[in-house]
Order: sequence, then C-alpha cells, then structure tokens
Amino acid sequence: MSYSEEPLNNPVWSSLTDIHLKECIDYGNVKFYHPDFTPFGAFVNNHDTSKAIKEHSKLLDRFFIVGEKPIIPDTFRLTKHVGLQMIIYNEIDYPITADIIELNQTHYNDLMDLITLVYPHFFKKKTNLLGRYFGIYRNDQLVAVAGERMQTKNFTEISAVATHPDHTGQGYAKQLITYAVKKIFEKNKNPFLHVDETNTGPIILYKKLGFTVRRKMHYWLITSPQTND
Repeated sequence: MSYSEEPLNNPVWSSLTDIHLKECIDYGNVKFYHPDFTPFGAFVNNHDTSKAIKEHSKLLDRFFIVGEKPIIPDTFRLTKHVGLQMIIYNEIDYPITADIIELNQTHYNDLMDLITLVYPHFFKKKTNLLGRYFGIYRNDQLVAVAGERMQTKNFTEISAVATHPDHTGQGYAKQLITYAVKKIFEKNKNPFLHVDETNTGPIILYKKLGFTVRRKMHYWLITSPQTND
C-alpha cells in the first residue's frame, strides 16, 4: 500500500475531517475532539485560534492543539511538548503466543482500571469508542492492551499501549502491537503512532518492531486562566 502521507502532517484535523465527524466540535478552521473522547484539537489556514480556544475552555480547562503554534487569548498559558510521529509499512515478524482478544463494552471496566493505573493522561471515558482495542487476560485480569485512536481514510493510529506493572517483561506489548498492526493492514490502512520524544524505552521498542520516525509533532498544552497558578 502506498498512500499520500499528507494527512499525517495534521493528523488531528485529518481524523476529525475524514472519520471522526461525530466526535468533532467544529469551530470552523479550528476543530476539537469532544472532551469525552480526547483533549486534542487542530487548525488550518493559519487561523487565529484564540476565539475557538476561549470557547472550548468552557468545556475543558486543559487541552492540546497538535501541530502549528496556536494563538491563545490573553491570560491563557501555553506549554510546548514534542512528540515523534512514527509509521510502519510492513507487518511485524514477531511471534504471538498470548491469547489476544478484541475488547468490547463488557470489558470496559477492566480497560479503564488498567489505563487509569498505567496510562491515565490522555485517555477519556469514551476514548475506546474511537477504534478497536485488543487485550490480553491472565487469570481473569486484563494485563495488557493496545488500541486505535486517530483515524483517517488511509491511516490508523495505534495508541494506549499499556501493560500492568506486575506483568511486564512478558513481551505482551510487542505481541499486541504486532497484532494491532496486522489488523490495521487487513483494513488496507497504514498504522502509525505518536510517542513523546523523551520516552526512550517505547521508541527503542517501536524501532525494533519496524517503525520509523516520520516527523516531530508539537503538542501545545493550553491551560485556561482558572487553572493557572
């Protein structure tokens, strides 16, 4: 498969325009996911984002613009975080020995318990509805997960790769990523992911599995005045 990767240059905007229309709050040239799904937004056309940011802050007091630096209202605070966007073009050759299942709403509480323990920052109460989630159970306990988040017509983001601290070192993350990548390719789409540039352990793991760094992504944390110190 060979697709134009231009949508990945603005992945939040592309996802909200292509696939996640129902989860979108549209301010015109600025779009955000509804806060129940993710705290991310994006903009196009060098648009002045200050009005949309002020409006969105009525729903969420801390959120991100992903991509170019936004214009924020006076008294709001802006902090830059840098992530790596990584992509893979072929299935992963890694043995899957665990029993991996696709999670559904009956697994919701187990999923939220694990995410709250391991990966709490960007996962909201309806994030799991943005795509498929895959998990590994041991003794009736969900011990590892990986899921799908942003989606465009030709690309699907792998996200929320999490393993319970008592079950690390078993290769569960590698197996789940291998499985998720295979499932995404089966839909004739390309997998990609985002990872903080300081998160060296996962970056090394993703590179070993065959992911390559496509570009750096800027995550602009916007904090509304009522939460500023």
